[in-house]
Amino acid sequence: MNAKQQTNPNFVSACLIFTFLFLSYSASVSADEEENEREFDYLENSEKGPSHWGDLKMEWSACKNGVLQSPVDLSSQRVKIVNKAGELKKTYKPCDAILRNRGHDISLKWHNCDAGLININGTEYSLQQVHWHSPSEHTINGARYALELHMVHHSTDPNFNHSVAVIGLLYFFSLPEFCINIYKLGAPDAFLSKLITNVTSLADEMQEREVGVIDPNMIGIDGKKYYRYIGSLTVPPCTEGVIWTMNKIIRTVSIDQVLALRLAVHDYAESNARPVQPLNHRQIELHNPN
Repeated sequence: MNAKQQTNPNFVSACLIFTFLFLSYSASVSADEEENEREFDYLENSEKGPSHWGDLKMEWSACKNGVLQSPVDLSSQRVKIVNKAGELKKTYKPCDAILRNRGHDISLKWHNCDAGLININGTEYSLQQVHWHSPSEHTINGARYALELHMVHHSTDPNFNHSVAVIGLLYFFSLPEFCINIYKLGAPDAFLSKLITNVTSLADEMQEREVGVIDPNMIGIDGKKYYRYIGSLTVPPCTEGVIWTMNKIIRTVSIDQVLALRLAVHDYAESNARPVQPLNHRQIELHNPN
């Protein structure tokens, strides 16, 4: 493709149309699938949708009445810049893992072995599992991204006030070659590439599959530039007191990878992102060392 083509508005329009068609297909496929019993869903007009989660069970009341809920918008106007060095301390190790279709998402759980940990302010949190949301749950200055990965960690001290710590990564699309030349986007996500065949094989089936040894380091956390705030789980029971660490560097993912994750889950969760929640005067730190 020559330079003239790279800047031609027709090519830009073609890229936008291409993206729209992929996402539209993802949202409409398998409309006649048999309805599955579920405790909650993501459908806007559903009685089990996000706006009703707090009414479905008494123990889910935080979804409705909580004041430290997640996700939030990471707005530049509301962050406190922390320039001192504060690199995320992490020690991950390869470990046997199980890929699971939970109906509302795809998760990867490290099974009966130690996949490593992170250290936050002297407290150690062991890595339990990762899962994906599409589109992203967190936004940056109102912008929602194609995909969000959550690495869920639990404190080794169950009595600690903040017993859960989640690291989040945001992804934008890497488009076909003729679009890449315009948008200068990168390659598909390498970590998902290792799993994608198994993800596809679990489509619409609430089951799990052993996938052998998986190295969490392949996820590629930067650990030097990140947002941090106190929030909640983004699914019921919406438990508060979760330490959120959102990677500032945005990764790339292919449309095919996002489509595979969306088609694997049940219809009610193909778009499995909880709406952004009020910040309620919370402070968001942006660790951005010089």
